[in-house]
Amino acid sequence: MLKLVRVLGLVLSLLMLLSGHPDVAIAELQQPGGNYEVAVVEHLRVKVPAEARQAWLEAEQGSWEPWLMQQDGYLGRDLLWDPEREEGTLLIRWASREQWKQIPEQELEQIQERFEQIARDATGQRQGNPFPLVFEGELQPAA
Repeated sequence: MLKLVRVLGLVLSLLMLLSGHPDVAIAELQQPGGNYEVAVVEHLRVKVPAEARQAWLEAEQGSWEPWLMQQDGYLGRDLLWDPEREEGTLLIRWASREQWKQIPEQELEQIQERFEQIARDATGQRQGNPFPLVFEGELQPAA
């Protein structure tokens, strides 16, 4: 049943994104006792050209993914790709805004450097970030 609820939540989020409302999404977090509450969602969009899509995924898997899994309050994330805009959308679910925002900026910079190095190695780009940030936002529960 829990898997069905999570799949339905993901489907609803995808439908909202595809319907032209990319800044609206709802994530649910299972609490002890089986109750569900809405969590805060970090919303990012990055430029990802079609020919570099696999390199982006590899850079995410080699940097942010393992690091995020060790963070207090991290619940999971969805990586989506928009072929029309050639953009990646990241929806990162957190148990609380406080847990998300308490991460030291220096740690974020270090993991971002690792992401960019992996991405450069995979794309052949010599410097900079092959997948620059296009949008950064925060999604709150609708109700």
